[in-house]
Amino acid sequence: MRVVVFVKATQDSEDGRMPPTEMLEAMGKYNEQLISAGIMLGGDGLKPTKQAKRVHFNGTDRTVMDGPFTETKEIVAGYWIWEVRDMDEAVEWVKRCPNPMFEESDIDIRPIYELSDFAEQLTPDVQAIHDRNRERTGEV
Repeated sequence: MRVVVFVKATQDSEDGRMPPTEMLEAMGKYNEQLISAGIMLGGDGLKPTKQAKRVHFNGTDRTVMDGPFTETKEIVAGYWIWEVRDMDEAVEWVKRCPNPMFEESDIDIRPIYELSDFAEQLTPDVQAIHDRNRERTGEV
């Protein structure tokens, strides 16, 4: 199963406070372990929301808002995409993670929908579109 692991933002990450070398080294070693175990498919840290845009959808209307966005506990500061056996394995890996922030922090684990989850809605035409998109992106 694939999951997205979200590192939640803190006031420090939203302020753009850069991690010390020791924190970068610890996270780099953790990522090496994930890669060696065949778990990590991708991931990155995200810049503060003061550099972000949010697009709000309301029917056919689109409204663009400039960051920063205020509710820090709801903001993502980084992410990984992992391939794991099950949610228990994902939890075990997250428990090994060095604290990614200077203070108390949270990491959320969210399962990714697979095309098979949409079996009832999946017509041959929809399947063909998704197959073409996977080919184009190199996703298997």
